[in-house]
Amino acid sequence: MNPGTAALERGLRALDALAEHDRSGDGLGVVRLAALLGADKTQISRTLATLEAHGLVERDAATLAYRLGYRLFALAARVSERRLLTAAPPVLRALVADLGESAHLSVRQGTQVLTLLSESPAASIHAPGRVGSLVPLATTSAGRVLVADLAEAELDGLGLGGARAAIARARLDGVAIVREEFEPGLVAAAAPVRDGGGRVVAAVNVSAPAFRFADRLDEAAGAVERAAGTLSATLAGARGA
Repeated sequence: MNPGTAALERGLRALDALAEHDRSGDGLGVVRLAALLGADKTQISRTLATLEAHGLVERDAATLAYRLGYRLFALAARVSERRLLTAAPPVLRALVADLGESAHLSVRQGTQVLTLLSESPAASIHAPGRVGSLVPLATTSAGRVLVADLAEAELDGLGLGGARAAIARARLDGVAIVREEFEPGLVAAAAPVRDGGGRVVAAVNVSAPAFRFADRLDEAAGAVERAAGTLSATLAGARGA
C-alpha cells in the first residue's frame, strides 16, 4: 500500500475509533487507540498530532487524551445545514398548507436565532418570514428549542433571563409554545430538528397573529413536531447511508 494511503487510512480509522469508543467524552489516550486499531503507538501518536494540527482532534492538556475536534464538527454542521436547506422547503410548504400560517426554519447563531427559510400563505394578514433576520433566543419558540439540550453551564452565558423555566419545559415536552412574549399579538410553536447524532441543529416553527391562532397552538405544536421529525429522519438517513 502507498505510504500516503496507509497514513490516510490510519487517520480515518483513528477518527472512527474516537467516535465509536469515546462514550464518556473524556477522550482516549494513544495507548488505548493503538490497542483498538492494532497499530504501533508511535505511528498513532504521529497520526494524532497531524489530525490535531488540522483541528480534527483535540488533546486534553491535563489527561493527554484525544477527542474529536472542533473542525470535524464544523464540517459536519455545514453538511447538515446544506441538506436541511435542500430538504426543508417542501416540508415547510406542507406545514403551511396544513395550518394556513407562516412556517420557518431557523438555527442558533450565538445568542440569537437566525432564520434560514420561510414559507407563508397567500393570506392578507400573516406573520411574514424575514430570512436572514436575527431574533432573541429567550422570547422565541425557536430559540427555546434550539437551546433546550444545552448543559446548564452553557445556558448561563446566553443571557436568557427568566426564560430558563420555559426552556426546561421545552426540553421536557419536545416543543415550545410562545404567546405574545416576543411581539404583542404574535404566537408561535416550534420543535427541534436533530442530526444523525441526536444533536439539535435547527428548529421548525409556525407563527401567526394571536387573534386567529392562539386557540390552535396545541394543534400547531403537534404539526411542527412532525415536520421537524421528518427533517431529523432525513439527516439521520443521510448519515447512515
